[in-house]
Order: sequence, then structure tokens, then C-alpha cells
Amino acid sequence: IAGKLRNKVVWITGASSGLGEYLAYELSKHGSKIVLSGTSQERLNKVKSKCKEMGLKEEDILVLPFNMADYKVHEECVQKVVQKFQKIDILVNNAGRSQRAKFEEIDVQVDKDLFEINVFGTLNLTRKVLPHFIANGGGQFAVTSSCVGKMGAAFSASYTASKHALHGYFETLRTEMSGKNIDVTMLCPGPIFSHFLENAFTATPGQVRFILHIFNKSNKICNFFSVSRRFNIFSIFLPLFS
Repeated sequence: IAGKLRNKVVWITGASSGLGEYLAYELSKHGSKIVLSGTSQERLNKVKSKCKEMGLKEEDILVLPFNMADYKVHEECVQKVVQKFQKIDILVNNAGRSQRAKFEEIDVQVDKDLFEINVFGTLNLTRKVLPHFIANGGGQFAVTSSCVGKMGAAFSASYTASKHALHGYFETLRTEMSGKNIDVTMLCPGPIFSHFLENAFTATPGQVRFILHIFNKSNKICNFFSVSRRFNIFSIFLPLFS
């Protein structure tokens, strides 16, 4: 993919750790212009510093912290990105929260809270970016789903359901955008050991827990952007071990 991502404007949500963080580093090596979003300004600034160490300049990076569940700021954020770079080429919908809880113990408010972040926040931001893609003749949505977005998994009913929901919404979007040079790619990794696991939802509203799982490297994910566009691939499964 040498050269294909150079000067492409890639907006990454959930960029302060895990897959989003390492994706930013890989894109830096390929000369992309990067928008880093997440809830922690401090962590995003650290990611920015490392991206600069890998060759990007100050003007190549925009740190844009916001909460995905705060829909009111989404339009303003889109305008800030366009004002900075004049365009958006790829939106990586990577922000989300995990969960560990028994099905029968989950309070319905937990289902709602997790969907607000994992599903509705992602959808709203996508809908704000989509008109820009249409007006500019193309773009790509990359969505971090999960292997459990295609199959059931124990002790994570709300999380699993949220990932299934993303597939339903984005499969529809992909169909509607057929012939408009707007691609949708679903990324379906196994467990990734990162800060993502430090604040997992439980069965109780407002309660979080740290969960330890198997580590899966995330530093080669950007290769799939060009591959998926070239071969019209919708879902990409990443192995549990790498």
C-alpha cells in the first residue's frame, strides 16, 4: 500500500489507546494526515507526539477530543476537521466500550448506555460525515466491530448485541452507497489487550471493571484499508493471535 495512504485525511475515534493508537502510528509511517479523537486529551497528546517522532509534522495532525455519546458536538467536530484539512478521506469508527456480565444480571440501563456509545454515537458521527463524502465524490468508513459481531459470546450480551447492530446498519449503508465510490469496511478483531479493557461495563449501571484477556497486535490494520477497497471486501476478520 506504499503511497496509497500518503496525504489521505484519516479521522480515528478511540485513538488514545489500543487499535486506534497503533493505527495512528502505522498511518504516520505512510504519510497520512491524521485526526486523533477520544475522551482523554492527555493520552491523545502522547499519541500525537509519537506520530511526530515517526515523521509527521505538526500541521499533519489534529487532536480533537470529544465524547461519542455527546451527539451535539459531532457536527462541530466535522467542521473543525474540514476547516483544518479541507477534506476527510477515511473515518475510522473505532471508539467503543467493552463489557463482562451474566445475561440474567444485566440491567436494561446498561444495554442503553453501551448502545449510546458503541452504536448511536458511531451512527450519528457517520451521518454527519456522509454528506461530505457524497459531495466530494467518495470516501471510506472503517468500523471496528469484533468477532462477536458475527457470532454470540458468553458474558458480554450487551456488547455482542451492539456489534451485531453495527453490522446491520453499515451493511445497509454499504448497499445504499453502491456506485457512489463510498466504501464500508467492518474490522472484526479478536480480543486486544489495551485500555479498552480497563473500563468494561458490567451488569450494573455506572459500574466498570478491568478485564484481562489475550493480547492481539493491532499495528498492521491500516493495510486493510487499501485491500478492502481494491477487492470490495466488507468484513475483515483478524486472528486472535498475530
